Amino acid sequence: MGPVSLLLKYQKLSNWKGDLAKMTHLQAGLSPETIEKARLELNENPDVLHQDIQQVRDMIITRPDIGFLRTDDAFILRFLRARKFHQADAFRLLAQYFQYRQLNLDMFKNFKADDPGIKRALIDGFPGVLENRDHYGRKILLLFAANWDQSRNSFTDILRAILLSLEVLIEDPELQINGFILIIDWSNFSFKQASKLTPSILKLAIEGLQDSFPARFGGVHFVNQPWYIHALYTLIKPFLKDKTRKRIFLHGNNLNSLHQLIHPEFLPSEFGGTLPPYDMGTWARTLLGPDYSDENDYTHTSYNAMHVKHTSSNLERECSPKPMKRSQSVVEAGTLKHEEKGENENTQPLLALD
Repeated sequence: MGPVSLLLKYQKLSNWKGDLAKMTHLQAGLSPETIEKARLELNENPDVLHQDIQQVRDMIITRPDIGFLRTDDAFILRFLRARKFHQADAFRLLAQYFQYRQLNLDMFKNFKADDPGIKRALIDGFPGVLENRDHYGRKILLLFAANWDQSRNSFTDILRAILLSLEVLIEDPELQINGFILIIDWSNFSFKQASKLTPSILKLAIEGLQDSFPARFGGVHFVNQPWYIHALYTLIKPFLKDKTRKRIFLHGNNLNSLHQLIHPEFLPSEFGGTLPPYDMGTWARTLLGPDYSDENDYTHTSYNAMHVKHTSSNLERECSPKPMKRSQSVVEAGTLKHEEKGENENTQPLLALD
């Protein structure tokens, strides 16, 4: 090897070491593809990462009315990622995160998986979380709306279970960058159930997810929605941001448009996918852990200490909830429809969380 080749090799090695040094501990564990995605899509720059975080932290003094209970680097970073490193927007989201908790103290009292209300919601599949991610690396959350037994679970407890689940999931830096997808199946969701979705509780959910949580939602997909779910849009429209209205898709019972956005190999059979039917107890067992035996005998720590645990087949049988109602979706030929009037509204994007 000649001196020129050796020099080029040395320069490449030096550049590689320099790039490696720029990768702070806050990016440790991320795949090279995810780091590049963060750079391109979120404006994440390892050279100034700590300065960006500190500038957000320096803004805390401007809101003495809010108790910022956590301000470490890793925590602030997720807010920067959720707002594409616009520091003022990231701080606004951080402030709203803690303000939402201050204004809704009862929701976050005993905010743990073993809280009776949260536990019941988790066991009933609120939410479901698929094990694998989609082709963009996004985590897929499922809600089977008809399984809401209003004598058993309050809407607030379901919302608490969703928020707790997101708190657990957002600890993963890959998901901070890649984000989430939410699919709601409205099969067999009755008008009586829908009547409980009042403007006040819908507003509470939107404030908690759209305005106050550091997650990137790539889409919210409605499947098998009845006409009165369309009517709910008029109730929530005043609370939605313009950007928010673009990413909820109403697919009706034709899943072809859903499959254009989420490939079938990442979906369970309820949504025309190639995976087995979703087991409603999967995510509950993940959060409740192997010590779970039944609803009356359980203790666990807060979400900060939760992690995925493997369970025995006996445990799976013990934890499995009652049989759940399933999707009535079908896959038909067609293409993804955009905003039109009449029947074509079933694929109109209405809502997104970002």
